[in-house]
Amino acid sequence: MSSSFASSTARSSYVLKLAVALLATALLAGCANKGSKAGKFGPGSGAAYGAAGPVKAGTSRDFTVNVGDIVYFTTAATQLSPEARQTVDKQAEWLSRYPKYTITVEGHADERGTREYNIALGARRAAAVRARLATRGINAARIRTISYGKERPVAVCNDISCWSQNRRAQTVLNRRRGAGS
Repeated sequence: MSSSFASSTARSSYVLKLAVALLATALLAGCANKGSKAGKFGPGSGAAYGAAGPVKAGTSRDFTVNVGDIVYFTTAATQLSPEARQTVDKQAEWLSRYPKYTITVEGHADERGTREYNIALGARRAAAVRARLATRGINAARIRTISYGKERPVAVCNDISCWSQNRRAQTVLNRRRGAGS
């Protein structure tokens, strides 16, 4: 009986080691490919890679992965930080390259404060992104804003780790203008 148990334990150990080795190999292969062809977004830049594989230029996934669709704010702030301005400037560059897209800038707030306060705060955040995009040459007619205040959190907890994720403006690509789909 003990010989059978030892054999079973050895087999289980071997299978576990093999599974770990295969997983490590797969992870390393994924890391080796991720970003290996990444370049500046757009035609002729080569395929960029995201977590789910190659990213086709000019798609909403390209916008999210290679440009960034979210900017974050500090508590009660509506002014764009230097990092947020950089992201919005990249958005403007991408939108200039793909003029058929219209966008909606969604303003969000964390759970603290009244519903009315957070709706107004989200609206000011969305307006700040819209204004920056307009100064970077994006036609204001292509930009719609909406505020969700605290109604659509991405993280839910009573802690700064969640609040900081919810204080944001998110740029969402809409259907192409003039396209039938």
